Amino acid sequence: MKIALVGIGKIARDQHIPAVAASPDWELAAAVSRHGAVDGVETFADLATMLAARPDIPVVSLCLPPVPRFAYAAAALAAGRHVMLEKPPGATLSECHALTAMARARGLSLFATWHSREAAQVAPAKAWLAGKAIRRVTVNWKEDVRRWHPGQDWIWQPGGLGVFDPGINALSILTEILPDPVHLTRARLAFPANRQTPIAADLAFVHPGGADVSAVFDWRQEGDQTWTIDIATDEGALLLADGGARLSIDGAEQPVAAAEGAPLGGEYPRLYARMAALVASGGIDMDLAPMTLVADAFTLGERIVTDPFHD
Repeated sequence: MKIALVGIGKIARDQHIPAVAASPDWELAAAVSRHGAVDGVETFADLATMLAARPDIPVVSLCLPPVPRFAYAAAALAAGRHVMLEKPPGATLSECHALTAMARARGLSLFATWHSREAAQVAPAKAWLAGKAIRRVTVNWKEDVRRWHPGQDWIWQPGGLGVFDPGINALSILTEILPDPVHLTRARLAFPANRQTPIAADLAFVHPGGADVSAVFDWRQEGDQTWTIDIATDEGALLLADGGARLSIDGAEQPVAAAEGAPLGGEYPRLYARMAALVASGGIDMDLAPMTLVADAFTLGERIVTDPFHD
């Protein structure tokens, strides 16, 4: 199928373009960007022009920041195109529900992608936890914002999520692998004095079985980067590391299929394979559980002002 990419920034170049190029399901037929382009691909400055000029492209993949995404997704759906959304699927839950209703009314596919759920060891972790009683869950998601989001001012603006931009990746894994859902009970959010979104977050959750569940997100981590989920159960301990790429059970690291390669190697190819299946079946996949937890954190969050941040 032909597909158009909208928003040719870092994530598009690092992940989407290589995944589409390597896929047997997709042909990158157009790009939409005010500032970027893809070699050998027709590029349009705005979505409306592309939709009018290329009725032969049935699918649009949006790689834009969350705040402008709704208008683009709504326009694509109104034009009869299936839509794939980079995470998070929108700036608010309400607009995500509105997009779902639009897609359903038009018989179109809509996909809220959570790339970290496709990390190599997430599915094996979920399978191992099934049927086990959870005793404790500790999430540590700590990285250097200057390294991973250089010059991306939108993440510090309202709707940009701040540290929850990576933190929602942890929550997407957590909501995928736990046998029972959790909900937020406490949040402490650290905002730089000169920014509109948090640079760190300390979260506590309620688990239906009484497990102690907590998460710490921090964008000030220097040196080694930390993306771990540590879970104690009645039948042993599980550790997901490197954002879901590595799995240890009771201290013994579990093997990874050789084809997986780097920690992010297979995530986006699997997302695009899922999108192809959704289009073929006319399905919608708009799981908003990770985004709901983030919204709850902003609702419940105690705001702490910390040192100014300068990129």
